[in-house]
Amino acid sequence: MSAIKEMPMAKAITAALRDELAADQRTLLIGEDIGALGGVFRVTDGLQAEFGTHRVIDSPLAESGIIGTSIGMAMRGYRPVAEIQFDGFVFPAFNQITSQLAKMHSRTDGKVKVPVTIRLPYGGHVGSVEHHSESPEALFAHTAGLRVVAPSSPQDAYWMTRQAIVSDDPVIILEPKRRYWLKGKVDTENPAPDAFRAQVLREGTDATIATYGPLVPVALAAAEAARADQRSIEVVDIRSISPLDDETIARSAAKTQRLVVAHEAPTFGGMGGEIAARVAERAHHRLLAPVLRVGGFHMPYPPASQEHRYLPDIDRMLEAVDRSFSYQRGV
Repeated sequence: MSAIKEMPMAKAITAALRDELAADQRTLLIGEDIGALGGVFRVTDGLQAEFGTHRVIDSPLAESGIIGTSIGMAMRGYRPVAEIQFDGFVFPAFNQITSQLAKMHSRTDGKVKVPVTIRLPYGGHVGSVEHHSESPEALFAHTAGLRVVAPSSPQDAYWMTRQAIVSDDPVIILEPKRRYWLKGKVDTENPAPDAFRAQVLREGTDATIATYGPLVPVALAAAEAARADQRSIEVVDIRSISPLDDETIARSAAKTQRLVVAHEAPTFGGMGGEIAARVAERAHHRLLAPVLRVGGFHMPYPPASQEHRYLPDIDRMLEAVDRSFSYQRGV
């Protein structure tokens, strides 16, 4: 039987969870409605029936308790995978994540490991209500002691999930829920590249668009559209937000001499600013224009009827590319 199958991202994550549950008895899942219901996005559908209620645990509606319990289980040798139902629901658990989970290994001088994986459906474009379309990645990336990754394809979702679970460090997986039903080929035998490294998805010569998670397909579409203007756009999937593979991003920017960074989160205080600073430090002398950012606006996430005005799209990415070409060195 072939190990390569086409499946949506959500089912790729299901497959990864199933394979890790089968591979290691210490692995278990915990979260709200993840058992009998299979989660609100049905990502854990069938796993409780297959592995039992002691391995796939329906928790109370208490995010702080979910993470606190996961930390305790990890300290006792388990590898818990905690699901936070929606991005905006993670904040009641913020103290546990940033004050305890991120610091436990350092606090004990490396004696205690807390291999907790947190699955966090995030981002917009799902037409939902308040607290269901947030992009809080910068808050967690700013916290030393956490790894933060964002898959953009079913293949990456499968292997990032498995690599996160076996990691001895706490890992937050930002699952782009608008891409849960994006289909793609998943090779369950040959691992994807290291989850904590960026990847060039499309080669180009004139400018680079670097992004992650839900906006990767948008960037690829923008690069294809740019061909009409005889522009060759390179697309870098950042993949790992912390640690940040700024070496790969800077190498691409130095090659094309222009860089646009895009994310759904607001540009103010967002990852784009950190990336721009690092690229400037590494490759300023090679750039023909400043690093430009495309992202959400500095405002609360809008109602569903207006989110299309808020979220970066092909036009906004290409407008940033146009602005990059408008700069002239020394003028």
